[in-house]
Amino acid sequence: MQIRPATAGELPVLQDIERAAGEAFRALGMDAVADDEPPTTAELERFRRAGRAWVATDEDGTPVAYVLSEPVDHAEHIEQVTVDPRAARRGVGRALIEHVADRARAEGRAALTLTTFADVPWNAPYYARIGFRPLTEAELTPGLRKIGAHEAELGLDRWPRLCMRRALTADVTPRTAP
Repeated sequence: MQIRPATAGELPVLQDIERAAGEAFRALGMDAVADDEPPTTAELERFRRAGRAWVATDEDGTPVAYVLSEPVDHAEHIEQVTVDPRAARRGVGRALIEHVADRARAEGRAALTLTTFADVPWNAPYYARIGFRPLTEAELTPGLRKIGAHEAELGLDRWPRLCMRRALTADVTPRTAP
């Protein structure tokens, strides 16, 4: 497996990966998520041009997974990480997240953030296993609140959602006393 920047010509492949991965949500009764259209090529191109779209490829150089990220409030926010079901459970998603973590650390960011479904096994429980922790309402930054509001506009809040954070350095996030 190789991780490299996505190319413009691969953007439709990323959409296909998103559609294939979305099918797993049907088994959880989340048909609306499965039926949701992937990011448009224009949206994907915005991340690609910013240098924030990476793919993991198979031995033939074909993308089997991708990740999109962008800076949000002094952290690197993982907007999307998606693995084709044919490449699932092989550490590909984790490798992409580690790639983003390495780049974010090199750019001086102290953390990764993401939003996810709380009760989907390959979402919040998975991210917790790889070092992310749920944020409390008081810990949400303005940028994360804006992302959450946008997701609510899209109807994603029909299912429990979490914002999660993984420190890339010693976590000095202030926490309120219990």
